[in-house]
Amino acid sequence: MDCTALELDAVKFAKTAVTYDQNGKYNEAVFYYKEAAQALIYAGMAGSKLEGIQDKVNEYLDRVQALHNAVQAQRSDPLKSRQQVDLERAHFLVTQAFEEDEKGNGDEAIELYTQAEIEVLRSTSTINSIAYVPFMSVDLKERFAFPVPFSDKTGKLALSPKQKAIFSRWVRPDEICNNPTMILSVSSFSIKQTVVSDCSFVASLAISAAYERRYNKKLITSIIYPQNRRGEPEYNPCGKYMVKLHINGVPRKVIIDDFLPVDRHGELLCSYSSNRNELWVSLIEKAYMKVMGGYDFPGSNSNIDLHALTGWIPERIAMHSDNQSFSKDDTFRMLYQRFHRGDVLITTATGVMTEEEGERWGLVPTHAYAVLDIREHKGMRFLQLKNPWSHLRWKGRFSERDEKNWTPELLKYLNFDPKTAQKFDNGVFWIVWEDLCQYYDVIYLSWSPALFRESSCIHRMTLHRTGSLSPSLFTRQMGRKFTTQVYSGCKFTFSKIPTPFTHTKRINGQWKGLSAGGCGNYKDSYKHNPIYQFNLERPGPLLIELRGSRQYSVGFEVVTVSTVGEAGPAGFQKKSSGDYRCGFCYMEADFVPAGIYNVTPTTFLPKQEGPFFLDLASTSPLKVSQLQ
Repeated sequence: MDCTALELDAVKFAKTAVTYDQNGKYNEAVFYYKEAAQALIYAGMAGSKLEGIQDKVNEYLDRVQALHNAVQAQRSDPLKSRQQVDLERAHFLVTQAFEEDEKGNGDEAIELYTQAEIEVLRSTSTINSIAYVPFMSVDLKERFAFPVPFSDKTGKLALSPKQKAIFSRWVRPDEICNNPTMILSVSSFSIKQTVVSDCSFVASLAISAAYERRYNKKLITSIIYPQNRRGEPEYNPCGKYMVKLHINGVPRKVIIDDFLPVDRHGELLCSYSSNRNELWVSLIEKAYMKVMGGYDFPGSNSNIDLHALTGWIPERIAMHSDNQSFSKDDTFRMLYQRFHRGDVLITTATGVMTEEEGERWGLVPTHAYAVLDIREHKGMRFLQLKNPWSHLRWKGRFSERDEKNWTPELLKYLNFDPKTAQKFDNGVFWIVWEDLCQYYDVIYLSWSPALFRESSCIHRMTLHRTGSLSPSLFTRQMGRKFTTQVYSGCKFTFSKIPTPFTHTKRINGQWKGLSAGGCGNYKDSYKHNPIYQFNLERPGPLLIELRGSRQYSVGFEVVTVSTVGEAGPAGFQKKSSGDYRCGFCYMEADFVPAGIYNVTPTTFLPKQEGPFFLDLASTSPLKVSQLQ
C-alpha cells in the first residue's frame, strides 16, 4: 500500500475515533485511535512527506492511554494494555505467515513475517525508559533552531563513578571552545577516550572514521544532524542535535543537547577530538551513551557498537586455543583481502592477563583496539592498531624501541619513524600478525551489507538478535521479546531446534568475604571463590551461563575431575568462559564427555561481593553439588 492510501486511512480512522470518543464509547475509540496511529507509522515508513507524523502518533497513543485509565477506573475488567495488543497482533501475523509458508505462498509469507517483525520493533522502542522511534524521512525536517539554547527534556546523562569523583559542571561547547565546529577532519588519529568505560565504542568510532577517510564514503558523518546543503554535519549554536543509530533492529533517531561534562580545569570528562574545537566525537558518544542509560556504562563489544553506528553485519572470530576452527593463515588472508576491498570494518580485543603481563607488553587487559591498516611485506604480516586511550602502545617486536627487527626497507614500506614515535605516544603501533594471535583474544568484524548481495560471499552465517533488550547486555532479566535476523550469502535452512537442552540446573550463589572473588591471576583470593561440581551422566552438548551484578566483570572456569571411558579429542583439562564481561558470560560446547567436572564462578577483580546465578543445561541428566 502506498503512503497516500495510508494517509487517507489515518484520517478516516482518526475521525471515527474522535466521534466515538465524544459519544463516550471509549472501547471503540481506543480501537480506532490505535488504527490511526498504526496507519501513520506505516505511512512514514513508506516515505510520507506529512509534517509532524510522530507528534500525531504520540497524540493518538497518549489518548489511548488516557481512555485506558478511564475505563480501568470504571470496570473490573480493564482494557488490554497497548503492549498486549501489539504482541497479540504480532502473534497473529506470525501464525498467518506460518500457514502461508506451509502452503508454499512465499511472497505472502514474507509480507506477513515482515509485518510481524515491525510489530515487535514497535513494542521495543522504549529503551531505558525513553522512547526512540524508528528513523523516518520526515525526521529530516526536524526543527533545530530555537530562540533560546535547546535543553534535552529527559535531563542530564547519569555520570560514572570516575566522572563524579572529578566532575565540576556541565558546559556548552562555546564555553570551552573559541570556535566550535562539528567536523574539521574525519580522522581516527584524533579520537581520544577518557574516563568513560567505552573502549569498544571508541575503537568502533575510530575504525569507522578511518574507513570514511580511506574510501571517501560518509559512513559516520552521515548519521549526525543538522546538515548543510552539501550533506555535511554542522555546528548548531542552538544546541540541538539528532543522531541516527541502529538500535533494536532498525535505525532510530536520538535527540541530544550539547551539554558536556568537565572537571574543575575545564577538561572534558568524555571522549573528544584532539582538536578541541571539533565536536563530532563527543556528540556521537553522548547519543550512544544516552541510549545505553548514561555515561555510567558497563562496556559492550565492537560487534554491538559498530552495528549501532553503521548497521553493518557483525561477526566474531575467537583466536584462543579453544577455537579449533581458527586458522592463522586463512584468517589473515581473508582479513587482508576484504579490508583492502573495503568490505569490512575490523577491531580486536585482548583477553585476561595480569597487570605485570600488561605492563611488560604495553597492553591493556580485556581492551578493544581499532585495526587501521593491514600490510604484508616479504612474507611478514602486520596490522596497525590504535589504542582508544590515544596512548600506551605495544612494547614487543616492531615497537618504536625495537632496534633489532626493523630494517630501513620495512620502515619505508610501513611509513614508520621510530624516533618520532618515541617523542609522541598517540596509541598507534604496528604488530606482527603472529604476536596479535598470541596476545589478543578475539577479532570483531562488521561486514558491508552490500557484500551479502554478491554471489561470492562468506560461507558462514551470522545471527543478530534485536528486541527489547539493552544493546550492551543480553540476559534473561532484561527482556524476552526479540526477532532474529539471519545474514548469509548462500542458501540455507533455518529452523528452531526441536529438542533443546532438556536438563537444566540453576544455582543461586554469592561471592562473599573480604577476599572472595577475583580471577586466577589473583592466587590468594581465587581459592576462596565458590566451587560447584556437576556429574554429566552421558556425553553430549553443554551450556553454562553466569549472571552477576552489572558493575562486575564475571567469568568462570570448568575443570575436568574425571571422565567415563576415553574422553577422545573432545576431552579437556580446563575450559574458561573467555573474556570477562560485565554481568553476563557463557560457555557452550557441542560435545562434552560424560564425567565429573568442577565449575568456579569468579569476578575479574577480588573483593567484589554480591549474588550470582549459575545455570547449567544439557541433554544429559545433571547432578550438581556445592564443594565450597
